[in-house]
Amino acid sequence: MRIAYKVEDLVRLLGEGRVEGHAAQSVVGIAALKQAQSGDLAFLSNLKYKADVVVSRASVVFVPEDFDGHPATGQAFIRLAKPSLALARICREIERQLWPKPPPGVHASAVLHPEARVDASAYIGPLCVIESGAQIGAGTVLQGQVYLGRETRIGADCWLMPNAVVMEYCQLGRRVRLHSGVVVGSDGFGYDTNKGIHEKVPQIGRVAIEDDVEIGANTTIDRARFSETRIGEGSKIDNLVQIAHNVVIGRHCLITAQVGISGSTTLEDYVVVGGQAGLTGHLHIGAHTMIGAQSGVTHDLEPKSYVRDSPAMPYMIAQKVHVLKSRLPDLFKRVASIEETIRQLGGS
Repeated sequence: MRIAYKVEDLVRLLGEGRVEGHAAQSVVGIAALKQAQSGDLAFLSNLKYKADVVVSRASVVFVPEDFDGHPATGQAFIRLAKPSLALARICREIERQLWPKPPPGVHASAVLHPEARVDASAYIGPLCVIESGAQIGAGTVLQGQVYLGRETRIGADCWLMPNAVVMEYCQLGRRVRLHSGVVVGSDGFGYDTNKGIHEKVPQIGRVAIEDDVEIGANTTIDRARFSETRIGEGSKIDNLVQIAHNVVIGRHCLITAQVGISGSTTLEDYVVVGGQAGLTGHLHIGAHTMIGAQSGVTHDLEPKSYVRDSPAMPYMIAQKVHVLKSRLPDLFKRVASIEETIRQLGGS
């Protein structure tokens, strides 16, 4: 796909921006500052890369409003409050062209139960299976091989990518995006051991996903043992995340790749969990908490906590422990030297 944006097109799409300089060429691509060539759009958000702006050959650069610098000949700066967000909005416009919304309709190979209800403005792609009682809202898109179980509820303007699965009685709010391989409503992991035999505990609850949630590829969200597993409005979940039964995730949380959250744990609003972190079950994590990558959380956390490491501890303490651990080899050498000196003195 080809793109071509003049500086005035970019400002119009953004609805903001102060232009400095004149771009000799329209924007036909996007690249990092160092790799950009004539015709590319680049941006500066992290001031760590400030020096790269000077050498960048990009035709247009998004820079912070207070950036101390000026464009080269044939180059334009667009000064913005948040350059990274501005670039995301331009990319959103490009995304609409890369993946245009298909026209309403049902592909001939899709299998719809007679009691399923599909809004006339929705799109059902090839080889989808829609079971009895399922409801699909206005403007929703189901790409190929999506499965919706009995009595599922899919809100308006959702987008379910190929091979996404929503199991029986689960529901999605409005504008929910499920990437390929997501499973919503798989059985929670529950067994009671009786006389040496692991007896399965039926998982008869559901999953409820609120508006504007996005869930990355191959993430699994287990249905509740009873009641519900809930994902709050605006939360974003990365690829390969496991969310167990009866977990409650608040509004606008960020859960990054390979995180595991055990059963009945609650995250309040705006919690951030770094990659590969693990949370044990029945915890309560306060709002605005940040959990570092690969942390192991085994106890409740107060609001606005900042923890890392395994077992998780306050960030500054973890930093000190990390520094001290790096000194252990030298410390052991010193102790061994002291022991040897004492041995020699004792022997004399």
